[in-house]
Formats: sequence, structure tokens, C-alpha cells
Amino acid sequence: MPKRTCQHLDQAVESVQPSDEGCQECLKTGGTWVHLRMCMVCGHVGCCDSSPGKHATGHFGETGHPVMQSFEPGETWSWCYVDEAYLGPFEALR
Repeated sequence: MPKRTCQHLDQAVESVQPSDEGCQECLKTGGTWVHLRMCMVCGHVGCCDSSPGKHATGHFGETGHPVMQSFEPGETWSWCYVDEAYLGPFEALR
């Protein structure tokens, strides 16, 4: 997947802390997830679109926070929902 740029990285917080160790909504409801994503604006941890709840995308829809990063061990890629752009490792974009 080619790396692209976006105009929303200024909204991302470099030192953002994860809100939980798993998907916040799934943990509350007893749901399950496939992969996790972390919002780079507020730290919300939600499940991916392959998961039943699709809570990371839901978080974007509710808040408009555009940039997220994979919250899976060993994965460092980021994504901008607004530009639908794969951004590569978040740290390398700063």
C-alpha cells in the first residue's frame, strides 16, 4: 500500500495515551474484536472494521478525529479517515 500524506496530522497528539488495553465499547458490552486501533487525537481505543462493532470508525463518525494508528503489537502504520490515506508509521510522519 503506498504511503500518502494528509492535512490532518496537526490534530494528532504525539504523546497521546491509550484509553484502555482493548476496545472501550467491546469491553463494556462483552463484545469481541479482531484488531485494535487508537485515535491519535484523544487515545480512544476501538476495534477495526473487520470486527463486529467497527468502533474505531464509529469513533471517527462521532468525533471527527481523523487520524488513527494500529494498536496491534508490532504494527506501526497510521490512517487518515478523511483523506482515506495510509500514512505509514506515525512517528516517521512528525
